[in-house]
Amino acid sequence: MVRIVTDTTSGLPRDQAAALGIAIVPQIVVFGESSYRDDNEIDTERFLSLLRSSPALPKTAAPPPALFTPIFEECAKRGETVICLHPSALLSGTVRSAVVASQDFPGSDIRVVDTRTISAPLAAIVLEAASMAKAGGTPEEILARVTELMGCQHLFFVVDTLEFLQRGGRIGGAQRLLGELLQIKPILTLQEGRVEPLERQRTRKKALARVIELVTRGCPAREESHLSVIHADARQEALGLAAELSRLVGLPRIPIYELPPAIVVHGGPGLLGASYFGPLQ
Repeated sequence: MVRIVTDTTSGLPRDQAAALGIAIVPQIVVFGESSYRDDNEIDTERFLSLLRSSPALPKTAAPPPALFTPIFEECAKRGETVICLHPSALLSGTVRSAVVASQDFPGSDIRVVDTRTISAPLAAIVLEAASMAKAGGTPEEILARVTELMGCQHLFFVVDTLEFLQRGGRIGGAQRLLGELLQIKPILTLQEGRVEPLERQRTRKKALARVIELVTRGCPAREESHLSVIHADARQEALGLAAELSRLVGLPRIPIYELPPAIVVHGGPGLLGASYFGPLQ
């Protein structure tokens, strides 16, 4: 048997994860002297409330290795292979924590994967892996599919400000846009596991229209595309974006993922975007 492990940056709802036997490790959000697990100690609504009232920006910390230990112990007792699927190591230290924790279980088969992505694409990879595991797929079959998906992921998003990405050190090549913030609304993407600028638009409306164009042009009209919408404190816009993409791409149901606190720390309120898996390059 294979057990799939991920973390809260995937944005997977807990009930959906539980139904597929997916174990989710929390990220840590830090406000001043207080720290919170973002699975059961703070949710996005409370985080946003604290963000608006806090004099200083919050920070994040990767889950310490100790949070992986109970999961690995349980899997070791059952003789299960563990596949850990986590966000890009250039955006989070989660992969490193999982590797460190796995070293305490030398007799267990624990495989840690840097998926080079985050949020909805990570969720889609995790869901595919878990479905294969539930159907009896071997570790090799599951990892082959994970690698395939990693090679054809696409994520486009718009932020209200680059301030959060810049202060958190997750800005990548978008750093060079900071001097033009007042004049542009950048469309950002992930390239090789880093946040990079794709295009610049003069207004948020134009940027979102361009995101729609990019997704409509590239996303295959099939369930396996895992077309999804992501947002941070932009629920109504997300609903509108999902409805428009559903109409244009021809997919009836597009999941909407509310970003967890550990991502909102860096993307900021107002982040809105979409992701999908296209044909292999």
